[in-house]
Amino acid sequence: MAHNLLKVSFYHRLRRTTLPFASVLSIVCLGAAAYLAFWQSPLDYQQKETVRIMYIHVPAAWLAMMIYGFMGLCAIGGFIWRHSLAFVYARAAAPIGLSFTIISLITGAIWGKPMWGTWWVWDARLTSMLVLGFLYGGYILFVQAFSEQEKASRMGAFLLILGLINLPIIKYSVEWWSTLHQPASVFKTGGPSIDTGMLWPLGFSGFGLLMFAYVLGLLRVETLLMGQKLKRQMILESRRVG
Repeated sequence: MAHNLLKVSFYHRLRRTTLPFASVLSIVCLGAAAYLAFWQSPLDYQQKETVRIMYIHVPAAWLAMMIYGFMGLCAIGGFIWRHSLAFVYARAAAPIGLSFTIISLITGAIWGKPMWGTWWVWDARLTSMLVLGFLYGGYILFVQAFSEQEKASRMGAFLLILGLINLPIIKYSVEWWSTLHQPASVFKTGGPSIDTGMLWPLGFSGFGLLMFAYVLGLLRVETLLMGQKLKRQMILESRRVG
């Protein structure tokens, strides 16, 4: 299955069959999340209305980590199967992951001001999320700095693989160090520990954003493939003219 994902024909079939469904599913889930978050979910006894920031902040952080993990797997798969489409997947996902990282950091700052009394602290999780943003930005700048995209993608893949070490640091930072962030309350042994009235909008938001990221990823891959095809055509035409 993994090897099939690296075939352009499989990608085109996947896009045709799943893009409409994923788009509708994203709209429905995000609509349900918004309704539940603003009109149905209970207020936190300490955070009051500020708790609603969680419904975008937490899923954005999940997606930021998940997308980088996906890019790292693409880099590893590209080296194993020696297929350039794996690197195309990574390049397509990078701006999407960076966007979710920025959203996570900004919404965290908005939440932190009334709760902690400051926009930013050098908390272990905040710092490791900031590092994740730098890894995304560094990768994007790196692959764009070379005119030969195949070579740039392969060299950039090494950066992705090295950056994977930051994911467990983000995940376990609240357990390894003394931080202001609370421990995991959703993905934990024994099941979620938050109120179901908060869990449902959080789940809808997370899945809706996942589908939204999937749709953007499919469109980004198509754009990159078309760009590569156009570049090859221009090279062939210049050779014929020469």
